[in-house]
Amino acid sequence: MTVRVRRFGDGALLVELGGVEEVVALYDTLAAAPPQGVTDLVPAARTLLVRFDGVRPETVEAAVLAVRPRTGRRAVSGEVTIPVVYDGADLAEVSGLTGLTTREVIAAHTGTPWIVAFCGFSPGFGYLTGGDPRLDVPRRPESRVRVPPGSVALAAGFSAVYPRESPGGWRLLGHTTLQIWDLTASPPALLRPGTRVHFTEAGP
Repeated sequence: MTVRVRRFGDGALLVELGGVEEVVALYDTLAAAPPQGVTDLVPAARTLLVRFDGVRPETVEAAVLAVRPRTGRRAVSGEVTIPVVYDGADLAEVSGLTGLTTREVIAAHTGTPWIVAFCGFSPGFGYLTGGDPRLDVPRRPESRVRVPPGSVALAAGFSAVYPRESPGGWRLLGHTTLQIWDLTASPPALLRPGTRVHFTEAGP
């Protein structure tokens, strides 16, 4: 595993890794046993932000570099079931890209649990990995100006649920009425790193 550590202000380090699998492995390991002074971990597609307080950056960097990341099965921190109406504007296109029928696309999306690798883009937007590899489709050539909240989508090996209306270039499979981002809840995000997600088919 290739690791590069950069200073990120006075209270954080940015750890650059080879890809999302390496990020997840390091995140899980550090989250299970945080080094002294580490206060927060923020994973992304190729980086892990390590925030700390009360210790020297060199101490945290040495602790991070000394870690042997977990391999194998991902640590899970909670489970969520998301009912989906598979009526998305891009469902037929995903069928064509994958060579699967629309029913097979739905079966593939619901047949394997997904795991939230990291969150980003907008509050509550979780990037889900671990699904059926046949559903690895590219983003749309052009983004939509408006994607409705609750839209369930695929892109570049990830699945996601849009927590609120926003632009977006992912391919839409359907929608859910489950609230993904709720400021009155604690925490407001339903999906957090490590959450296992089960998609199920709901009626129209």
